[in-house]
Amino acid sequence: MNSRERILAAINHAPLDRVPTDIWATGEVMAKLKAHFGEAADIKALLRIDGFGGVGPKYIGPPLPAMPPGESCNEWGMKHKPVNYGTGTYMEQYFHPLAEARTIDDLDRYRWPKADWYDFSTVADQARLLRPHKAIQAGYMAPFYYHNLTRGLELSLMDPFDDASFTNALLDHICDFFYEYHYRLFESAKGMIDVAQVTDDLGSQTGPLISLDIFRTFYKPRMQRFIDLCHSFKIKVFHHDDGSCRPFLPELVAMGIDILNPIQHNCPGMDMIELKREFGQKLCFHGAIDNQQILPFGTPQQVRKEVRDAIDALASDDTGYILAPCHNLQAVSPVENILAMYDEAWNYGKLG
Repeated sequence: MNSRERILAAINHAPLDRVPTDIWATGEVMAKLKAHFGEAADIKALLRIDGFGGVGPKYIGPPLPAMPPGESCNEWGMKHKPVNYGTGTYMEQYFHPLAEARTIDDLDRYRWPKADWYDFSTVADQARLLRPHKAIQAGYMAPFYYHNLTRGLELSLMDPFDDASFTNALLDHICDFFYEYHYRLFESAKGMIDVAQVTDDLGSQTGPLISLDIFRTFYKPRMQRFIDLCHSFKIKVFHHDDGSCRPFLPELVAMGIDILNPIQHNCPGMDMIELKREFGQKLCFHGAIDNQQILPFGTPQQVRKEVRDAIDALASDDTGYILAPCHNLQAVSPVENILAMYDEAWNYGKLG
């Protein structure tokens, strides 16, 4: 099987030759791997990573504002600057464009992004180049997360309690843009997109960030709209949900998500064996290799055990699992641990 066939077989719960793999990593990690293998090295090929191919439109909208060196401002008006934490530098958001909004009129005055700001004409050609060897992923729909990004986390958590009408108006603006953008994206790809993200960070390290009632009232109907849009184009739904998101899973599965990431199994309710037993017939799992303790601070032997445990639990029926770190590999993770993860996945992940 090639990488495309292997990834799609795992998603569709079909027979596999081996457990497929993926990688998420910071720029510092990729630089460390380049230093190890050589600047011209094809890291994914050397680590035998299957992964996805990504496609998308080009931004052609209004000019973005000039920013100080190193800083950025996107079409939403969200501003970011680099912050060095000693172990890595991250682009952190420091300006939330709707943080000062108080009324629906304030929302109406904001310049919302438009699907017309993007050129979708090259998407099919991008996909055609990658598709022989890679499963194609495109699109990102996240109502709760973009509520966080436009308002700031604290305000976005308070909004549903403070003013339901304001919250619904805000989410309608966000989601109407998402719908139109993704409808055009999917249509322009001419059937060549395999996976799209309908995603949200509903979980924290210890439990949900919001209640089921708030989820059902404000976010679930909008996510359902996006899931239905994906499925109408025969696109599988990838759902990323950090931390302890267990209370939401029965409803998310019933809504039609197809792939669940990142499986932080050290968080409450996220036991891998239990998740596979309860949801393994409907979900493909993606991730599960601990990125908080084992990969950065464990030994290569502990990493190899982590890989074996994840495969034994999440590929117990020889399918339905794509092995990857729980989130972006961080700069503190030793190269030898990264190598151990993918080497063990290659050797222990043989199936059939």
